[in-house]
Amino acid sequence: MSSNSFFPCDDPMLVLIGPTAIGKTALSIALAREFGFEIISVDSMQVYRYMDIGTAKIKKEEMEGVRHHLISIVNPDDGFDAVRFERSAIDAISSIKAAGNKVLLTGGTGLYLKALLDGLSEQIPAFPEIRAELLSRIDAGERHVMHEELSLCDHISASRVHVNDTQRLVRALEIFRGTGKPWSRFLEEDRGRTGKRFTRVKVVGLTTEREKLYSRIEKRTKVMLDEGLETEVRALLKMGYGPDLQSMRSIGYSHMLKYIGSEWGLDEMTEKLIRDTRRYAKRQYTWFKAIPGIEWVESDRPEAVLPRVRDFLAGKQNGEGSV
Repeated sequence: MSSNSFFPCDDPMLVLIGPTAIGKTALSIALAREFGFEIISVDSMQVYRYMDIGTAKIKKEEMEGVRHHLISIVNPDDGFDAVRFERSAIDAISSIKAAGNKVLLTGGTGLYLKALLDGLSEQIPAFPEIRAELLSRIDAGERHVMHEELSLCDHISASRVHVNDTQRLVRALEIFRGTGKPWSRFLEEDRGRTGKRFTRVKVVGLTTEREKLYSRIEKRTKVMLDEGLETEVRALLKMGYGPDLQSMRSIGYSHMLKYIGSEWGLDEMTEKLIRDTRRYAKRQYTWFKAIPGIEWVESDRPEAVLPRVRDFLAGKQNGEGSV
């Protein structure tokens, strides 16, 4: 499907976002059952098959019959990025509309949400040879030097991309070296070119006090370990999915690989996994704060979301937001 022929889309669309471990899954199911939503996952890791525990992927029984899209759709060695997400999400929205249902986007990957709402398709090409070279430099421990290089050629992207965010650090440098133009400029041009793709969007963000979030992250980490993250990673290795894959470099999987490889002990691995998940949550908030019109709701008061969504669907308020 051509994305240009799909827009503008004037169907109401709800977006539920928030940092990892905030409680989006339970609330999304409640909203879907109440209002007839189908759910599109906006998560860069839950697209991968066989990676369930480390991504906190919703279990089938937890779905309560609600149809989910873009979960477990590619293998761990299949490259998946914002462009592929955008195209896949458009197809999912079309399917949901055809079924007469409503769209609920939920997740924590801000870049993917931006790709859908503002458009990235066919604008930024891939440069596999450049990317391979950059990834080899990451493996050689040069990420800090690479981040400094990014600051010189694209200071806007450098301010948004953490030095440990390997995927986006590599992508930003790949784009500049391949096109001679900063990633941030592409994004600005996309915003001006596409205009508003969705005319009726309500964006709700779940939030909580930082210490409460950190406590939730720590509990989730321990649940993942208890549920068998080590077994899951060992199974992935046995299937041939090695540590060099983008999917295996992610939080949780990269940590467990270092434990399995005896580089870290169990306590050190657990401590660093909790630490890095906290840092990831901070980066997620940076993305979310850039969304105009977002309505923040305390995570311990999820019931407050229902009347807002009811009013939105009834046309009493637009609640429009765009990344």
